[in-house]
Formats: sequence, structure tokens, C-alpha cells
Amino acid sequence: MKGGVESDLLLARRLGIDSQHEAIAFVQRDCPACKSEGFSAHSRVLLQNGQAEIFATLHHVTGDLIGLNEIGLSEVAWQRLGLQEATRLRISHPAPLSSFALVRGKILGQRLNERGCDQIISDIVDGRYSDIQLTAFVTACSSHILDRDETTALTKAMVNTGNVLNWPGSVIADKHCVGGLPGNRTTPIVVAIAAAHGLTMPKTSSKAITSPAGTADTMNTITDVELSVDQMRNVLERVNACFVWGGSLNFSPADDKLIRIQKAIDLDSEGPLIASVLSKKVAAGATHLVIDIPVGPTAKVRSAEAADSLRAHFEEIADHFGITLSVQITDGTQPVGRGIGPALEARDVLRVLRNEDLAPPELRDRSCLLAGALLELTGKAQKGQGTQLARDTLLSGEANAHFEAICLAQGRLSDPPIAEHQRTISAPRNGRIANIDNRRLAKAAKLAGAPEDPAAGIDLHVYLGDIVRQGGGLFTLHTESPGELAYAVEYVVANPGIVEITAP
Repeated sequence: MKGGVESDLLLARRLGIDSQHEAIAFVQRDCPACKSEGFSAHSRVLLQNGQAEIFATLHHVTGDLIGLNEIGLSEVAWQRLGLQEATRLRISHPAPLSSFALVRGKILGQRLNERGCDQIISDIVDGRYSDIQLTAFVTACSSHILDRDETTALTKAMVNTGNVLNWPGSVIADKHCVGGLPGNRTTPIVVAIAAAHGLTMPKTSSKAITSPAGTADTMNTITDVELSVDQMRNVLERVNACFVWGGSLNFSPADDKLIRIQKAIDLDSEGPLIASVLSKKVAAGATHLVIDIPVGPTAKVRSAEAADSLRAHFEEIADHFGITLSVQITDGTQPVGRGIGPALEARDVLRVLRNEDLAPPELRDRSCLLAGALLELTGKAQKGQGTQLARDTLLSGEANAHFEAICLAQGRLSDPPIAEHQRTISAPRNGRIANIDNRRLAKAAKLAGAPEDPAAGIDLHVYLGDIVRQGGGLFTLHTESPGELAYAVEYVVANPGIVEITAP
């Protein structure tokens, strides 16, 4: 005891630092409690507030920002510990991270077994891995490709650390796109068509991690997506399908942590990708699954050969888990809809469902292709007739009626918001649209404020092959503030190859 206070107890200070996902703690470089325990900068520490505890990365500071017997916390650390002002925390060494020896082994070319995957994923879910250690694991799985048994073991481990749902009936439909293509918001349309044909489809989706919008972000501009399992069951009993944010259900909780690192270092290898997708589908109780693999030079999958390999491995691992699978390899050379960003993508979805004149034809066609594949897979359509049946369901208004019923059952049916500030980027010369860079277009949408500002993003006015005139609109930036608009415009001007124009 020193001055009536235990030496390993520090007064918590809320610093208002947004460190996103990683818990960060700050102490004075000469903090007595830390010097006595030998905590150097970047140490991993265990912080305890009664029964609540987290693992955090420690940083040293100088100056008077924090007192000698205080500990400053990032927002995520403060919230996870459930702190209030004037709370004292215990700081100590965490138990040795024995599972990281398995990561080092994988880096050196050793295989991971089922027990090893269980240990690694369990420690990741518990927050014991820092971002540096997560990066090492992601890199190891990319530099030494996971084989079938390793991918199966990783998938099982990711399922077993979260919730798993079971639904009545022998056919539970689902659909997934491997991503990498902005504006590809086919899921709400596919779900509506499936529901119109009596399929049970408890669709769980992600919020954006590094992209301008996830399906959950898009649907949240129209209806409520944070439902409990009981609320999901109630909606399914009434209307066959639902749109739910998977994060509220604790499916495959390691997945978002791994995806965040994969995106940051631009590594996306087959094994972790397959484990990511199928772990969530197994957890959601899916029995019949359609997977969309867009292929293009700036999509996630960039060649037909890579797509064929990915399809074969998806089929192999899905079969192990008893999932009936149909993989559709599609065009990933350009965005599918015109909107990029939650509200703009929601607008496109509603236009397609309502058969409006401004509905993006590519989004309608892709949605009918995928919905048709699902109808054939589940026995609702004969082989080769699914796409036409899906199109008929859309044109008749049945899909829209079921979509609206789902939204109302989930609490509301709202119009997507519209951004306050807009700026159209014009063609600098006459010509033909020769290339659209999906990645840079997505980055521009994020700089405009998406997905944090639901109305922000990009409204694309051209597709590949279109003839444009000088001064004609290529796309319009939508933002909620003049500053974001200026920043997005600056990026677009510095990257004229986002939309490439050649001689007609």
C-alpha cells in the first residue's frame, strides 16, 4: 500500500481517444505501479474493474496529461470495462499467450490442427491478441496457404466460439457475396423474391468494416436490423424472412477482427475467406446457400482461374458441413447498382423492387440471376428456369409486397435519407468509358463520409462502354458536410483514373 492505495490500482481517466477496435491504455512513463511490474511501452496488460476485465496495449506518455497514479483509456477500453468516473483499475500481467506459439509455427510452415485452431480463435475472441499478433496470424495463413483440413478446423473453431441457431424445416435458404464490388446490393432483392416463394431465409448480414456499406448498413436506412433471436423468430413466423445485423447475434465473433486486419494489409487468401463465410452460414443455420463471386481487375477475385479454385474449395468445405451449395461466378468489372453508400444503395434496391424507370438494370439482372439460382437449388424452380421465375416475381410486384411486409414486421419502412451536399464530377473530354476502378471509387465514397453518414457516398452515372460528352456527369459525390465534400473532391481530382475515358 502507498498512501492508502494499492500500488497496482490506478485511477481511470477517460481520454476520448477513438482507437476503433483495439483497447489502448496510457500511463506516465514513470508510473510507480508500472515500473514495479516492469510494464514497458507496448506491453499487453490485463485491466480489471471488479468482474469486468479486458486485455489492452499499454503506451507511455510524458507531460501532465495523466498523473503518476492514473491510467488513461481509449473509448473502446472504457466502454468494455463499463467504467464511471473516479473508478480505480487493477493492472497486471496477463497469463502467457501460449496459442501464439502455434502462430509462429504456422509462419515457419507448420500445419494447424483442430485443437490449435480452437486455441487461437478462442484467444482472439477473448481479446488476448493485439492487432500486431492478429496481423501475424492473418499473414501466416496467407503465406502458407491453409489446406482442406486446416480450413475445416478454422471454420469449426470460428463457429464454436459464437452462437449457433437452429430453425424448423429442412430447407433454410441463404445467399452471400464474397465482396470487393461496390454497389452490389443484391441481397435485399434476393431475400424478397425467396420469401415470395415461401422459402425460410433468416438473412444475417454485416455492417461495413472497411467498405462504403454493408447490407446491414443499407437495410438500416429502411428498417430496424438489430433484432434479438426471439424477434427474428417472430418475424420469420410471420413473413418467412428477415434482415438482421449478424453482430447483434454473436455469430463467429472472431470474423470481424480478422476481416479488419485482412483489409488493412490487403491480404485475402482462400482458407480464411472460406472459413469467414461458411462459419457465419453454419452459425445462422443455413442448409442451402448461393455464393456470388464477382471477378474483375479491381474486385476481390481478379481472374477466372482464381474464381474456379475458390468455387471448388467452397464446395468441398460446404459439403463437410452439410450445406447444399451453388456458386455463381459473375462480372466484377464495375459496380452493379448506381449508388455506393448505405442510403444510395437502399434507393437502388427500392427502385428495383418497385419496378421504377430509374431502377439500375444491372442490379435487377444480377439479383434475378442469384435469386433464380436459389430457387433452383431449393427445388422451387426447375433447372434453367429460376432466373425467369425470379424476374416474373419481381415484375408482378410480389417481391416488393414481401419486402415491405418484412420491413414492417421488423418495425418500420422508411425512405432512405438524402445528403445535404452534392457535387457532380464531369467528363473532361468526349469519349467512351473504358474502365471503372472499383477500389478507388469505394475509397472516394468513404472519403465522402460513408458508411458513418448513411446518406453519404457516390451516385454513378455511367457504365462501361457508355459514350460521354465533355462536361457530362460521371458521378455525383454526396456528403453531409462541406469539409467532407471538399476532401472527397480533392481525392477524385488527384485520381482521374477512377473512371477512365478513351477515344470513342
